[in-house]
Amino acid sequence: MIDLYYWTTPNGHKVSIFLEEAGLEYVVKPVNIGRGEQFSEEFLEIAPNNRIPAIVDRAPVDGGQPLGLFESGAILEYLADKTGRFLPGAGRERYVVLQWLYWQMGGLGPMAGQSHHFRHYAPQTIDYAVQRYVRETARLYGVLDRRLQDHDYLGGDAYSIADMATYPWVRSWERQGQDIEAFPEVLRWMQAIEARPAVQRAYALVERVNPSNGVEMDEEARRHLFGEH
Repeated sequence: MIDLYYWTTPNGHKVSIFLEEAGLEYVVKPVNIGRGEQFSEEFLEIAPNNRIPAIVDRAPVDGGQPLGLFESGAILEYLADKTGRFLPGAGRERYVVLQWLYWQMGGLGPMAGQSHHFRHYAPQTIDYAVQRYVRETARLYGVLDRRLQDHDYLGGDAYSIADMATYPWVRSWERQGQDIEAFPEVLRWMQAIEARPAVQRAYALVERVNPSNGVEMDEEARRHLFGEH
């Protein structure tokens, strides 16, 4: 059994997608980041960076004590190795998948996140910041589109943790100021992933965990997310 510390954000969706795809048993432990629950002592024991997602695997492969992990990329890699799915076990194919996973973690996620923030949540509009992050996000969409011109998925022919990590960020293309029609291969890939039953089950968690998702952020949430701590 895996405890999933989760909120309805792109990073949270990465891990719920994997768990649904692999058919692993898990229990959702909601962490309402708009109410500061990511700063609780209990959560910080598992995720010292006070960010979701995190997991506790109560039946780790080594048979030892429950294993807590934070950082979505590390969690995906761990779960892939635990199950033997969605990441080749060895060889160049493994590293091709991992390079695209790390590309998302270090590039697309942070840049798209900043684009989203400065377009929708900054207390005042800063044109330079908006344009900087929208343009850099567009550049990264272009990298993704070129990769997908010759490959069904980021790792090659097979769906992998690299796709699971990237899809939740691309799904928010409009909020990031992007024109998805300008990236036809990304659109084709995105539609193929969103049609997967496991992905649909993962996103169904939103209605159960955070039915007000998408409602305008209140001042308490702004304090917790953008500066109180």
